[in-house]
Amino acid sequence: MAVESRIRELGSRHHSIDEAIRDELSRPSSDGARLTELKRRKLRLKEEMEALRSRTH
Repeated sequence: MAVESRIRELGSRHHSIDEAIRDELSRPSSDGARLTELKRRKLRLKEEMEALRSRTH
């Protein structure tokens, strides 16, 4: 059960980062470095979720 809880937590953080990316993109002069960092964080979360899912099946 702890793994599923962790996956849900990571999914929530992934969603929050996705919103931050959309917010940054909607700004007239978005910060490219911030976007890059947000996208890296989002990818790391996705990879961690996939790794956890593969361990549960």
